[in-house]
Amino acid sequence: MILVLFGVSGSGKTTIGRLLAKELGWKFYDADEFHPSSNVEKMGLGIPLTDSDRWPWLEKLRELLRQSIARKENLVLACSALKQKYRDYLQVSEEIRWSYLKGEHQLIAHRLEQRRGHFMNPNLLRDQFETLGEPKGNVVIVDVEADPTTVVQRIRDKLQI
Repeated sequence: MILVLFGVSGSGKTTIGRLLAKELGWKFYDADEFHPSSNVEKMGLGIPLTDSDRWPWLEKLRELLRQSIARKENLVLACSALKQKYRDYLQVSEEIRWSYLKGEHQLIAHRLEQRRGHFMNPNLLRDQFETLGEPKGNVVIVDVEADPTTVVQRIRDKLQI
């Protein structure tokens, strides 16, 4: 199985993804590591990414997912996947499941204010919420107000993993 954790920056995708992958003994990938340097630079400067910025990044992620499925690897991928069309593009197999890490703007903004060492400019949060398309289909939605351990357990309970 491949589980993609998605949501806006600061929703806990990396923290929760690492915890979940460790508990399950699965591989973990952070989609941020697949961004070209030009995207990282733009986000660091507070410039929102466009679809044309995101497509090469999404192509890399799609290839990662295809290769992982071919190798029959179980993994967790932390990925913003803000738009439904991005999630549809990454849905290369029925083995891919989705969990939306949902949080209120005020909570996420507070988390971003506390975060250090990440390239994402907190000023982009409003743009991320505006870009975010509420998920459709078979998606596990988990509120991220709880601590990461609780969020991981809720995901596991809902997916029965």
